[in-house]
Amino acid sequence: MSLANLLWVRNFFWDGRARGLEQQAQTPLTNPHEMGQGLDVSAVRLQGMSMYPPLFRAAFGNDTIKGEMILMALAQFERTLISANSRYDRWLQGVYQPTASEAAGIELFYGKGGCGHCHGGPKTYSELYHNNGLDSVSKDPGREKITGETYDRGRFRVVTLRNIALTAPYMHDGRFTTLEEVVDHYSDHIVSSVTMSPFIRGNLNLTAVEKKDLLSFLRMLTDSSFITDPRFSDPFKMDRRGVAGRDVARGAE
Repeated sequence: MSLANLLWVRNFFWDGRARGLEQQAQTPLTNPHEMGQGLDVSAVRLQGMSMYPPLFRAAFGNDTIKGEMILMALAQFERTLISANSRYDRWLQGVYQPTASEAAGIELFYGKGGCGHCHGGPKTYSELYHNNGLDSVSKDPGREKITGETYDRGRFRVVTLRNIALTAPYMHDGRFTTLEEVVDHYSDHIVSSVTMSPFIRGNLNLTAVEKKDLLSFLRMLTDSSFITDPRFSDPFKMDRRGVAGRDVARGAE
């Protein structure tokens, strides 16, 4: 999932189990399947690195690093990852004229495709959970694991489509490797189930041209200025001279 514009998201992970970025940040740090390191251990290690205590003092007024301070620092950085300069944004502002294919894709997205129900507007997501017709019976309980409600089986968080062309693979389980496969799914391979989203009423049956146009619109959501912004790049990556520099950031998990 993209890290862009998380400032406006309330619940995180595909099942929405984390309320707020601070809670979300704790999981990848401490989960044994990811970094698997306690916050107290991370705090001690950062304390022993000369560059971090002054930075924490500047941010928190105290150079004794604590686990909750690490979470707050990570969350505040993520809140700065604002993407708002794609061709789509410039079209919304009236300063970009879409190509014929992009314009047709916009009409499909908000019209026949019905995509705007979940991914419409400037944010390109809604704070909702939906079953988008991947399986007749979902192996992953999704939102049901959090709510305990059977009608939430196989429902997952609607995420932003910003920079979607850069963030493969797709769907909650990464089953699709290309946007073309995603469009094909909604066009031709919807699988009905008892918890499927009411916004999905079967296959869209798109023509080859319509698929191409819809893909043109999705690529309008790529924000080149965001993904090349040096503020969001790796400050530790060395250039060819061995000097710490700035890398190009994709802005994705």
